[in-house]
Amino acid sequence: MNAGSPRPDAASVLAINAGSSTIRFALYDAGAATLRARGKIERIGSHDATLTAQSVAGRNAPACAIDGIDYASAAGALIDWLDQRRLLHFAKAVGHRVVHGGAQYGSPERIDDTLLQRLRTISDYSPEHLPSAIDLIERFRQRLPDIPHVACFDTAFHHDMPRVARLLPIPRRFEAKGIRRFGFHGLSYQFLIEELERVAGIDAARGRVILAHLGNGSSLAALRHGKSVDTSMAFTPAGGVPMSTRSGDLDPGLAWYFARAENIGTEQFHHMVNRESGLLGISETSADMRDLLALEATDVRAAEAVEFYCYQIAKCVGAFAAALGGLDTLVFAGGIGENAPVIRQRVCTRLEFLGVRIDPGRNASNDGVISSDGSAATVRMIRTDEELMIARAAQRLAIHA
Repeated sequence: MNAGSPRPDAASVLAINAGSSTIRFALYDAGAATLRARGKIERIGSHDATLTAQSVAGRNAPACAIDGIDYASAAGALIDWLDQRRLLHFAKAVGHRVVHGGAQYGSPERIDDTLLQRLRTISDYSPEHLPSAIDLIERFRQRLPDIPHVACFDTAFHHDMPRVARLLPIPRRFEAKGIRRFGFHGLSYQFLIEELERVAGIDAARGRVILAHLGNGSSLAALRHGKSVDTSMAFTPAGGVPMSTRSGDLDPGLAWYFARAENIGTEQFHHMVNRESGLLGISETSADMRDLLALEATDVRAAEAVEFYCYQIAKCVGAFAAALGGLDTLVFAGGIGENAPVIRQRVCTRLEFLGVRIDPGRNASNDGVISSDGSAATVRMIRTDEELMIARAAQRLAIHA
């Protein structure tokens, strides 16, 4: 791995954002106010996994190929890369994104052996994320044993949703075991609502707001008074609207049918709905929205995948507008929400019954406000920043350690 990467020269806070096939990192000053460097490992699980990084000054570190294709290899490579460039040397705290906190954790927590053991007991809640996240945390704790490590739970933002939004319509005895609707993308939603207040004021942030985090994983959240009142993902991140490779909501009878008629067992079914479905399943070509938009004019499967995605997103917005009693602000974020004007346009065209009107020029330019002046609801595009939320939580808990 080459030198020339960004390097801090004072105390810092490190944010680690572990996904199912990516690991993002960001380095902030000790107050978690100024970004110094950020980077990511992408395509974990494939033979072309790479690490890229950039300093805040815009200097790019040479891209590094990652030896080994599994998550453990990628995690080890990242820690070694950071250590070799002394990016760990000045760290005073490390914040870790943890996708699932179960019913217990409603706020960031200092990581200790007890917390990790509790997470292991709920690994089946999110087998695509939790085991690898726990392994990554343990590796960082071994390398940096003398500083605080903080778990930032993606489920925490939705922890106090109204009870009617938390319930699952299954026998009540399972609720006592912690089985409920949880919701995810909470770190993104926390950033978005804080940013909405900054750019639009407190009245807008406390109004009837729908946040749409659309990316490889996609979900929506309905907020009132700045708090989550409902969200599309449920017990696991596979629920809700369709995603790149995840199905979103399905008729539960499919599991029974596939087991009997197709001899598809539970593990195969789990793999299918998480890795082979969504945009990839419908298109049979790609899980990447950019590819599908490029193909839709010549490939009916790609066109149907795009149309289905926009249709389901719009349906969810409509349902959440009903839950909120109306809509004041709609925010698009995430890789698709921030970078695909045509998807925003197609979703919002289906929302004209709510008085939503998009300004084509503003939308094409990725302006902060993309709705027209006469729109009944303001439609915005806000670039999310989960790493900043992680760093702030780590810094806050480190000070009070």
